[in-house]
Amino acid sequence: MDMGLKGKVALVLASSKGLGLACAKGLYKEGANVVICSRSKEKLDRAKEEIEKIDSIKKDAMVVPIISDLMYEEQIKNLVEKTLKEFGRIDILIHNAGGPPSGPLEKITKEDWVNSIDLNLLSFIKITDLVIPIMKQQKFGKIIAITSVSVKQPLDNLVLSNTTRLGVVGFAKTLANVYAKDNVLVNVVCPGPTLTDRMKELINKTAQDTGKSFNEAEKIWIDPIPLGRLGKPEELANVVVFLASAKASYVTGTVIQVDGGFVKSSI
Repeated sequence: MDMGLKGKVALVLASSKGLGLACAKGLYKEGANVVICSRSKEKLDRAKEEIEKIDSIKKDAMVVPIISDLMYEEQIKNLVEKTLKEFGRIDILIHNAGGPPSGPLEKITKEDWVNSIDLNLLSFIKITDLVIPIMKQQKFGKIIAITSVSVKQPLDNLVLSNTTRLGVVGFAKTLANVYAKDNVLVNVVCPGPTLTDRMKELINKTAQDTGKSFNEAEKIWIDPIPLGRLGKPEELANVVVFLASAKASYVTGTVIQVDGGFVKSSI
């Protein structure tokens, strides 16, 4: 199936590993030029090599790594400027950022709150502020924000994620309403427990808090999932690629969980 992504330019944030890397791979496979970013040059170089091993539909598709820390506005601006200098356009923006620290509410510090708001919410606001004028001029754009099922079902000891990621949803829904007239489509995907480094950290934290083994703690996370297993990063990426594609031309303002049935809400 032709997804209509050949030659498109996709900027994928926090994409040297985990969900971001899986999304970059999926978009590259469909023929998109992919800009990846991370704070670590070593991890970026390794991710670039890994992506380029994939057989792309568009044989001359490019992978461009750019070092960027999403905590800093100047680095976000530099990321957008370098992408434009390389390709002259930005068709797809995948907003992804590391999960904030876990812990009970009473142990969350003011610094934790500020850092989580800066990384998860303000980075989304700042980069869309730069990218949307480009997409408006093109009369085309796809923006997909990766959050968490915590926006639909608050998770224990993840108060920072429960709170700041909901802000991303609110802002994304607002963008979807305002810029649909410019053919800029904005959606949110919400991964459930997915086998990434972040998930391993959460399982280890559960093991420490409960005194259980890693396998026993992992089972605590798996038990509420009707499919009976953790997700794979590429399963989340498949949904992101669809939303970024020409096949999702009438989908905007949605908040879609990819969670194996973890969220039990009817809406």
